[in-house]
Amino acid sequence: MNNNGMMEKEEIFSKVLRAGRRTYFFDVRATKAEDYYLTITESKKFTNDDGSFHYKKHKIYIYKEDFTEFKDILSEMTDYIIKEKGDEVISERHQKDFKKEYDSSEDNSSRVTEADLKTPESFTDINFDDI
Repeated sequence: MNNNGMMEKEEIFSKVLRAGRRTYFFDVRATKAEDYYLTITESKKFTNDDGSFHYKKHKIYIYKEDFTEFKDILSEMTDYIIKEKGDEVISERHQKDFKKEYDSSEDNSSRVTEADLKTPESFTDINFDDI
């Protein structure tokens, strides 16, 4: 079989979801027996120190016999997340300098951040002779 025939056989139907530095590819492909299955590929862009970039890809295969259960569980999981956390995206948590607040009280002066926990004053002085 020539390459064109192979490409047509592999790429039956595709959709792309771009989500920030991630891209999700949904591809319907064919088995050797001409049956269809789904691949979902996550491609994530990483920037190197020198400014160049590379992608890491992760792929899962979902076969027809698993579609119903897969859809049911995916729906259950996404419904649970929306119910518990709402559909608002808290984008600031995705920033590199995000500081998690550990105390949920209204008084900002009593809040402890992750940065506070990493200060030398937050460590316990242990004398190993006492152990």
